Amino acid sequence: MNALGPDELAAIWLSLKVACWATLASLPFGIAVAWLLARVRFPGMLVLNSLVHLPLVMPPVVTGYLLLLGFGRRGPIGAFLEEQFGIVFAFRWTGAALACAIMGFPLMVRAIRLAIEAVDPRLEQAASTLGASPFWVFLTVTLPLALPGVIAGAVLSFAKALGEFGATITFVSNIPGETQTIPSAIYTFTQTPSGDAAALRLTLIAILISLLALAVSEVLARRASRQHGGLR
Repeated sequence: MNALGPDELAAIWLSLKVACWATLASLPFGIAVAWLLARVRFPGMLVLNSLVHLPLVMPPVVTGYLLLLGFGRRGPIGAFLEEQFGIVFAFRWTGAALACAIMGFPLMVRAIRLAIEAVDPRLEQAASTLGASPFWVFLTVTLPLALPGVIAGAVLSFAKALGEFGATITFVSNIPGETQTIPSAIYTFTQTPSGDAAALRLTLIAILISLLALAVSEVLARRASRQHGGLR
């Protein structure tokens, strides 16, 4: 197999950067929403739950188009961010990260929510009776016990970001070196004469990265379970 070309290396690096930023930026929101859905009962709970999971059932192209309408240079949010802070998402790698974060958010929230729901509420109540504030209870009791689920949710989000295609290509296009991630590069190579070898190389690398991420998450989840007496 031939060595990787400049476009392939750029696509791999950009995909890793986009996936990492998408996961890290969405993780605090994912934990907060998962805790809210798992521990709080409120009138709009069904609506919030539906909105969180909406990207899973909508065509990715629809999500990308909605992002373009809202965060594009002429969109209400995009125009405001550009004018006030100089932040641009459309046709930039930051837009790819935003699209990937939204597409992976439902998977992250679901995994973390299930982990929080599995935590015995009596442990949280015991900490509360000892004078701990709700935030401190969450930080010292709930979150450590739910850590394997948090890791699983982060890895699912990372894997989804790594493979996202429809939303990103609609929102940020397919610009080599700027927004061309591994999936869009593979698509480009399959449409190019004699591009099959490059497409195959990127496919194998994508599989390798995904397997490595899963292996690392399994190790971290098992270590977290051992530390809290929950060896699987």
